[in-house]
Amino acid sequence: MDRKIVFYHAPNSRSGGTFALLEELGADYELHLLNLKAGELRRPDYRAINPMGKVPAIRHGDALITEQPAIFMYLADLYAEAGLAPAIDDPLRGPYLRWLVFYGSCFEPALVDRSLNRDPAPPSTSPYGTWDDVMQALQLQLTNGPYMLGERFSAADVLWGGALHWTTLFKLVPETPQIRAYIDRVITRPAMQRVAARDAEFVALQVA
Repeated sequence: MDRKIVFYHAPNSRSGGTFALLEELGADYELHLLNLKAGELRRPDYRAINPMGKVPAIRHGDALITEQPAIFMYLADLYAEAGLAPAIDDPLRGPYLRWLVFYGSCFEPALVDRSLNRDPAPPSTSPYGTWDDVMQALQLQLTNGPYMLGERFSAADVLWGGALHWTTLFKLVPETPQIRAYIDRVITRPAMQRVAARDAEFVALQVA
């Protein structure tokens, strides 16, 4: 099976996590660079690829995959030999899926409300409860070990390490010693460092 991925990416955006995961997996991919500030994500040619006008997006054969958790699950299973996704019969598979989905279903909505100084919806309709609920659940999970799944590094850490790095920089997430140590463990990995350097080059080219 051909495993080559077509990857649509804009520097300094959420697609940085997918970029890092592709590098961590040693995946075969073709990079399509988009300029977020120039509005390229909203143009008809890109909307023909992803009608939502967002990155990340990937193509594998005829399949379009969007939404970060779905992309992470797909890629880590496609390149299973890299060991970044617990197998279906692994006891860690459930927690792994839980924390990938928790990112999109709870953390992101809570983060948007917090960044806009909005109160969450009433408990019966809020997808995440409260901001404190989200942060307590996250911090509790990080007490299990150096990574989201305890001792095992996984694709979930690529997602969460990058997300927490950016959200602490913007003072949206409190930089507790535990969260700071976790971020540092993830973003100092060689793949993460390579992506950060390449993104800096891409930004410089787009500004020029």
